[in-house]
Amino acid sequence: MGKIAFLFPGQGSQSVGMGKTLADSHEHVQNIFSKADQALGDQLTRLIFEGPQEELTLTSNAQPALLTASIAILQLFKESGIKPDFVAGHSLGEYTALVASGAFSFEDGVKAVRRRGELMEEAVPNGEGAMAAILGLDRVKLEEVTLRISESGHAVQLANLNCPGQIVISGTREGVELAGAAAKEAGAKRAIPLEVSGPFHSALMKPAANKFAAVLDNIIIKEAEIPVIANVTAKPMQSALDIQQKLIEQLYSPVLWEDSVRTMIDSGVDTFIEIGPGKVLSGLVKKVDRTVKTLPVFDQESYSAAIAVLKEEV
Repeated sequence: MGKIAFLFPGQGSQSVGMGKTLADSHEHVQNIFSKADQALGDQLTRLIFEGPQEELTLTSNAQPALLTASIAILQLFKESGIKPDFVAGHSLGEYTALVASGAFSFEDGVKAVRRRGELMEEAVPNGEGAMAAILGLDRVKLEEVTLRISESGHAVQLANLNCPGQIVISGTREGVELAGAAAKEAGAKRAIPLEVSGPFHSALMKPAANKFAAVLDNIIIKEAEIPVIANVTAKPMQSALDIQQKLIEQLYSPVLWEDSVRTMIDSGVDTFIEIGPGKVLSGLVKKVDRTVKTLPVFDQESYSAAIAVLKEEV
């Protein structure tokens, strides 16, 4: 049997009601939601279960909400005895992966990403930054486009290298618009503006990263028990010092998701279990390599289906 990786989704996957049916039927799942409310001193669970979606989507709410829902769903695997060989998460999902790996406590993780979300919202005034997904252009050509636009005085850069033919760019509103138009001229199929509150994973996030360094100084980071594939390098990280440094860099550096998936496949992973709301990462993995198995788990039914598949392979 090949190796298993657990994947954790990032911002954009949040939806009202995520994890509720599991919390209603599993006490240990409900406990995670209760711990999040206690750690933050607010009613995060009510917002996750009842909405409204607009409020849940705010960066400072979406980040702790997604981490909570994903770790809650992870509790089901704790009982099954299925342990991953690697963990990875997309952007915010990297924090969920680090909690899953034992690098820091769930409570510290929730508090850290709440503050991360606040700092990301504060870094660039609303409306001044933007992100867009560029479809159908390779990274070398798109990088040439963004460098050209940036040199003309409008900051823009590659932000999420998700899978072949899907790269997200991030920067000032003008930079992203100009780069989107130039990318289409260079052969891109589409440039799709994203509904985000800021230019994440761009140099414009450096002020947030500087402030966030102090937040990480105040939480206990331990050596990860399971190798975590870092967004910034697409390589495994385990030491506490390395984790802390990479989380600061992650705020203003591209998410090397396609490379991360390839790293895991090259290391023998043939089964990817996406733990958390949605199926976005499963779709991206399939676009990197059609031959691997992807099992998205977001409720009781999808969990039971995944366990059935895994038991067949043993």
